[in-house]
Amino acid sequence: MGPYATAYERSLGDPARFWAEAARDIRWRTPPERILDDGAAPYYRWFTGGELNTCENALDRHVEQGRADQPALIYDSPVTGTQRIFTYRELRDETALFAGVLRDLGVERGDRVIIYLPMIPQAVIAMLACARIGAVHSVVFGGFAPRELAVRVDDARPKVVVTASCGMEGGRVIEYKPLLDDALERASHKVGRCVVVQRPQAAATLLRPRDLDWDEAMAEARPADCVPVAATDPLYILYTSGTTGRPKGVVRDNGGHAVALRWSMSNVYDIGPGEVFWAASDVGWVVGHSYIVYAPLLTGCTTVLYEGKPVGTPNAGAFWRVAAEHRVNALFTAPTAIRAIKKEDPEGRLLKPYDLPALRTLFLAGERLDPDTYHWAARVLGRPVIDHWWQTETGWPIAANLRGLEPMTIKAGSPTVAVPGYDVRVLLPDGSVAPPGGEGDIAIRLPLPPGTLPTLWNDDERYVEAYLSQYPGHYLTGDGGSIDEDGYLWVMGRTDDVINVAGHRLSTGAMEEVLCAHPAVAEAAVVGVRDTLKGQVPRGFVVLKSGTEVDEPRLRGELVLAVREQVGPVASFKEVAVVPALPKTRSGKILRGTMRGIADGDDVPTPSTIEDPAVLDRIRPILRPPAAASGYKD
Repeated sequence: MGPYATAYERSLGDPARFWAEAARDIRWRTPPERILDDGAAPYYRWFTGGELNTCENALDRHVEQGRADQPALIYDSPVTGTQRIFTYRELRDETALFAGVLRDLGVERGDRVIIYLPMIPQAVIAMLACARIGAVHSVVFGGFAPRELAVRVDDARPKVVVTASCGMEGGRVIEYKPLLDDALERASHKVGRCVVVQRPQAAATLLRPRDLDWDEAMAEARPADCVPVAATDPLYILYTSGTTGRPKGVVRDNGGHAVALRWSMSNVYDIGPGEVFWAASDVGWVVGHSYIVYAPLLTGCTTVLYEGKPVGTPNAGAFWRVAAEHRVNALFTAPTAIRAIKKEDPEGRLLKPYDLPALRTLFLAGERLDPDTYHWAARVLGRPVIDHWWQTETGWPIAANLRGLEPMTIKAGSPTVAVPGYDVRVLLPDGSVAPPGGEGDIAIRLPLPPGTLPTLWNDDERYVEAYLSQYPGHYLTGDGGSIDEDGYLWVMGRTDDVINVAGHRLSTGAMEEVLCAHPAVAEAAVVGVRDTLKGQVPRGFVVLKSGTEVDEPRLRGELVLAVREQVGPVASFKEVAVVPALPKTRSGKILRGTMRGIADGDDVPTPSTIEDPAVLDRIRPILRPPAAASGYKD
C-alpha cells in the first residue's frame, strides 16, 4: 500500500494510536489520559485528561525554539494602503498584553468574548488573547446586522465585546460602532465592557465607562501568562452563516483542534515551519479561524492577513500581487474568488507582471469547484490546483488530494479522497451504502476525528437531531454525491440543491457545470423553482466574462441546448437569464436559497450575510416569476 492507503487504514482501524502519534507535534502541559474517549457516545471526546494552551502552541513555543524574529503575521490592506509585519516575538507580546486587558476586565477561563472586527491585526490578537487566558471567543463577521449580532450575544452571553470603529468594504467605510450599539440595545444579555479599535477612516463615539479605547487599554496593560486548559474545553464558538432565530453555535475544543490542524498543514497542504501560507478568507468564517490564524501559527509558518478583495482592490491582479510580494508558498481561497478574477481577466494578463517562484499550489474550497474554473486556474498559473471539501462543523478537510502525504491524480470536479480520520460513505435512503458511482447522502461514520465539532453550544440535543439522527452511527454532512470505483468522492452540493423534476432527482450543480463550460460564461447558478405541472423546474442565471459581447437570445439557446444534451431533456431546462452579478455571502457562497425563494414568489428579506445588497436589488426583477407562471411543456 502507498502512504495514503496505509495512513487511512491506520486512522480508521486504530484511531487512538494514529492520533496519539499526531499529538506529539503539540506541547502538552499534562499528557492526555485517553486519546479517544467513547464513554458518552455519540458525544465523543479526544485527548481527555490532557491539558495545554493553544496560544502557547501558536506563539510562545516558537519564540522559545528560535523563531522569535521570523515573521508570524503579514498584514496587507490595499483598501487602506497599509502593510505591517509582526514577528513571532511581537505577536506574542501584543497578544499577552491584550490578554492582560481582558483579564483586567474580569475575563476568566471559560468566559466568552465576542469579536466583531474587520480584517485587521487586532482580530488575530484578540482571538489568540482569548485562547491565552482560557476564554472562549466567538468571532462575528464585522458589519453583521444588529439583529443577528444580538442573537449571538444572547446565545454566547459574552463578558466583553471587542470591536472597531469601522471596516472597509472595497471603497466604502462601514461604521461598526452604531451597529454594535443597536445590537446591544436589542440583546437581553447585557454586556459589561466593550473594547474599541479606533481606525483613522472613521472615529467611533465611546459610551464610557462601558467602552474602552484599544490603544489606551493596551498602554496600561500588564502581559498575561498562558493558562492551561483541558483538551476538551472549548476554544471558540462559531455560528453557522445564515442562522436566524435560534442560532447553531459550532463548538471547537482546544486539544483535538490543535492536533488536527497541525497534522493537516503537513499532510494536506504540504506546508512546514518557516513557509508562507495565505488563506484569502475572513476571520469571520471557519477558513479564517483554521487557516489564517491557528493552523499556520501552530506550525510555525508565516500567515497572511489580507484586507481586500480578489477584484476591485484595485483590480483582478490583486491576489497575484500579494502572492508575489510576500513569497507565498500556498494560496487557499474559494472558487468564487477565482471565478471573479476569471470574469475580469479571462486571459490572465494581470498575472504576467508578477513572478511567483515560491507559489507551489492553489487550494480551493468553500463551494463546488466546477471543471471550467479548475482548468482556467491551472492553465494561467501553471501549478497544481487542488480542490478540497470540508465544513464549518468539521473545521478542517474531509476530502482532499493530500499533497504532503501522497499527491494523487487530479480529477476535475472531485476533491479526491477521504482524509485519514474520516470514514466517508455515500448512503441510500434505507441506510445502505451506495454502489460505486451511485448517488446518495454523504455521511461520515462515527467517531468523527479530532478537530471536528463535539457538540453545539449549550445544545447537545440539537447536535444529535441535526447531524446524527437520520443515519444512526453516522454524521450527516447535508451534501449529496457519490464515490467512484477509484475511491474518489464527488460532491454535487447541498441536498436541498437537488431538485425534483416530475419525479426525477437532479443536481443543480451538474447543470451549473454545463453552463460554466460555455466560453462566454464566468459563473452560473441554477435554482429549482416551483412549478404546478412538474413540481420543480430549473432556472439558470449566468454572469458573462468581462468584455464579452454576445447575442443574448442565441447564447440562451446554446446554454439550454448544452444542458439538454449533457444532463438530458428530463431536466426540463428551458430558462436562463444573463445577470450582472450573483448575490453572495461575504465568504463568496452564492445565495441560492434566497434566489430560489424570490423566484418562487415568496417575500424574501435581504439576508444579513450578503456581501452587497445592491446586487440582489438589481436582479430581483429578473428572479421574480413571470405573471403567468403555469406549467412548462417539453
